[in-house]
Amino acid sequence: MASIKECLSEFAHVARHPEEQLKKYRSQGMKAIGCTPYYAPEELIEAAGMVPFGLWGKAGVPKKAREYFASFYCSLAQMNMEMALDGSLDGLSAVLFSVLCDTLRPASQNFKVGADIPMLFLAHPQNRRTGYGVTYFAQLLENLCTELEKISDRPIGEEDIRRAIRIYNENRREKRRFCTLCAEKAGLISAVDRHLVMKASYFMRKEEHSRLLRELNQALEAAAVPDFSGFRVVTSGILLDSEKLLQLFDQYQLAIVGDDLAQESRGIRVDAAEEGDPIRALALQFSRQNQDPLLYDPTIYSRSSYIKRLIRDSHADGLVQIMMVFCDPEELEFPDLSRAVSEAGASLLKLSYSHEMVDFGQAETSLETFAAMLSEKREMGT
Repeated sequence: MASIKECLSEFAHVARHPEEQLKKYRSQGMKAIGCTPYYAPEELIEAAGMVPFGLWGKAGVPKKAREYFASFYCSLAQMNMEMALDGSLDGLSAVLFSVLCDTLRPASQNFKVGADIPMLFLAHPQNRRTGYGVTYFAQLLENLCTELEKISDRPIGEEDIRRAIRIYNENRREKRRFCTLCAEKAGLISAVDRHLVMKASYFMRKEEHSRLLRELNQALEAAAVPDFSGFRVVTSGILLDSEKLLQLFDQYQLAIVGDDLAQESRGIRVDAAEEGDPIRALALQFSRQNQDPLLYDPTIYSRSSYIKRLIRDSHADGLVQIMMVFCDPEELEFPDLSRAVSEAGASLLKLSYSHEMVDFGQAETSLETFAAMLSEKREMGT
């Protein structure tokens, strides 16, 4: 069995060098499909014998993409476009564009016009829980299968999709297990390493990621619980994809014991049924997705209840909201999230985030102050 250090080193290399992974799969004769956020049905790409490749932007300042977007577009959409225009995505056979927010919908059309890469458009239904919503989405998935078959030049059978569902369910289970172990043994895995383990899955076939993650989880289970005297925090937002910023969490002993990030745990909460009609199983899986500011919630209040439960179940001292600059859904929800954190008896810190950020001096001051505040609360017994 590989050691914790060996597993983490392999995950880190993959997460930091996705271009090497893409080159490797292409050398094996495999095609890759880029998948933009959110809730891409990657199982269908796997069923077609191709490799899903996650597209969550990259650090840097958009240059060519500025020609297609207003300055108030979120950096996630801009940097995905930048990668398409600067050649970073040239190895992809197509890009699957999900459009769950008002930014991604027009961004998809800009991508279609400006990028020299075929685009597959997927409009998830917001009324996803109703019978007609499930039927509608199943039809969209059928249409997507047809497009993927053209690219892969092979038919997609029901058993191919069932096999892919089993592979992805296993990967989601191992990720959830990993997140639980990070919480149970706070301080054992750094904030940086926790993120890189999760991020690497976007650039690996899920069977490969699950195999390595299973080894890591076994090593973590065998490890002793560290004597951790720092603070337990939950993160929330779209993504926290900066090692420089994550290093500050480690510097101030803020262990991430749970997350509500779109790039990490939001997408692994719900498994798909492994029996019956596999297309409908994927449609039903999305219908059960919940607790996400990007998704319609007719109850209004279930999201805040979930946040309180996440904080309490994680025994978190606080929540750090990673606020994507110009992300309207996250900003609109913030007052309710703030109230939920307070009602859970935890402290709250909001940090602005953008792919363009290179100087985290303000964030460092905020995290240092947050840690000091949590320390004072602990001493006062509140």
